[in-house]
Amino acid sequence: MEFLDRLLTCADCGGEFIFTAGEQLFFFDKQFKNDPKRCKPCKCKRSGIGLKAGTGPAAAGLSRTETRTECSACGIETTVPFKPTQGRPVLCRQCFQSKRAPTTGALVTAAATADMVAGTGAEHSAVGAELMVAAQAPQA
Repeated sequence: MEFLDRLLTCADCGGEFIFTAGEQLFFFDKQFKNDPKRCKPCKCKRSGIGLKAGTGPAAAGLSRTETRTECSACGIETTVPFKPTQGRPVLCRQCFQSKRAPTTGALVTAAATADMVAGTGAEHSAVGAELMVAAQAPQA
């Protein structure tokens, strides 16, 4: 699904604000059904946060850096919340999550190994063996 920046009208002040592609992706991931009704300054005023000293413009929603770039793995166009540096790969959300997925198996295996070292008895080795088999199974 491709998201494009959209212009929305604030319900409080009537001003226009941009609902960025990154924010839309966040709303989609969280399965939010409705678009935002208020601009960030009105949202802050309503919640009582306001523009306190020391919070900076980013915390008040006044500026946010989003860079359009190409995914190093699959080549699709994506947006990232930082400026990419030379020589470092930039991954889209899907490639990033698929690259991180195998680490969960390693954590389970490490936990099983720690449990087996800490404990003694047949029940520990049986549980450890089950965890190791589960960690080695292909993840869907």
